[in-house]
Amino acid sequence: MSIPSPHAARSESGRHSLTRQDVRTLALAALGGALEFYDFIIFVFFTTVIGQLFFPADTPDWLRQLQAFGLFAAGYLARPLGGIIMAHFGDRSGRKRMFTLSVFMMSLPTLVMGLLPTYATAGYAAPLALLALRVMQGAAVGGEVPGAWVFVSEHVPERRVGLACGTLTAGLTFGILLGSLMATAVNKGLAPADVLAYGWRLPFLVGGVFGFFAVFLRRWLAETPVFEEMRQRRALVQELPLKAALRGHGGAVVVSMLLTWLLTAGIVVVILMTPTLMQNLFKIAPTRTLEASSLATLSLTFGCVAFGLLADRFGPGRALVVGCVALLAATYALYRGVAAAPEHLLGLSALAGFCVGVVGVVPTVMVRAFPAAVRFSGLSFSYNVAYAIFGGLTPLVVTLLMKDHPLAPAHYVAALCCMGLVVAAYLLTAGRTRFAAMDPGVEAQRPG
Repeated sequence: MSIPSPHAARSESGRHSLTRQDVRTLALAALGGALEFYDFIIFVFFTTVIGQLFFPADTPDWLRQLQAFGLFAAGYLARPLGGIIMAHFGDRSGRKRMFTLSVFMMSLPTLVMGLLPTYATAGYAAPLALLALRVMQGAAVGGEVPGAWVFVSEHVPERRVGLACGTLTAGLTFGILLGSLMATAVNKGLAPADVLAYGWRLPFLVGGVFGFFAVFLRRWLAETPVFEEMRQRRALVQELPLKAALRGHGGAVVVSMLLTWLLTAGIVVVILMTPTLMQNLFKIAPTRTLEASSLATLSLTFGCVAFGLLADRFGPGRALVVGCVALLAATYALYRGVAAAPEHLLGLSALAGFCVGVVGVVPTVMVRAFPAAVRFSGLSFSYNVAYAIFGGLTPLVVTLLMKDHPLAPAHYVAALCCMGLVVAAYLLTAGRTRFAAMDPGVEAQRPG
């Protein structure tokens, strides 16, 4: 017989609403996540400038651009290792410590990037230093995203886990929008020569300063009740947490990795790749596609919250079914609709962005998939490894498919939505009991 968790106690007492403390915790976590994701993503908006400043002037343009994107990709390659290490200590010594450390590890390299000497001053030491800082950023975000999902889900009442994870995911995606708006402001407010001279540094300096502000704010957050109970009961995992997660919860790992693949399809294809694809496929002006991208990202933040609420009301499986069907239809509507009537780009982009909000259901499933003792490690491994593989391969696969199929981006997203429906069917049948509870006891099961 297991001891009920704090979530169980609150559920049994009939309290299903968020307290002021819950709202405060969720707001601070989402704000910190937005600032940290801004720090991670701002690099991509200045890859052209960075390529010009951090590599020799006689380097061919294509090679310079490739090297700059290689530096950006290094951050993604570092995510699994950083996430696994931080998750290990998160399961052994506490969620809060790693939650605060991750934002510090992101803020420091972002600030230093804004102060780095360029190739003209430091030679090859400049790109090497930039590479080291990107690796540190990647390690930080590898711990931040799964750590944030675990942290907020263990703070709120059981029947508000979907809202908590959806809101946190909305905060992360809002960081992408902040990066886009900052890059637009710098490029519109300064002459190209000034951007090269000093303007590119401003977004990094601002991100670093605000990141340290997020570190300060997170000091006010409390350790999760679930972890505190495990510590008091001396129920913390004694062996390597990742080993325990992989040995006893292989099905949870598979489900989490498949849903992460769905997440990468929505974010990478619909949000990040579509602006460039619209320019190439339909000859739409870059300024117009960037406006559509910003609108889609803003809609995504609302969509994450909406689908999180849907998961709380009807269950993650049903919310996933609705979201996958909606995303499939909206993606085809976007590509076919713009091909027939380009003037509808903004409206269709907003609709598609909102439907990508189904990714807000993904962390709700994943945090329920693992028992509390190995939750951070199991989720972090599944998410980061899958994101590194599928997030890295998706642009290449979609680009290659487009040679023969112009609608390949929509086909790719549709295929992953169908896979998501299969996972949803599993959650609604065989996985019903396994993915239903947040109790820290490995054997405990409660009605959701």
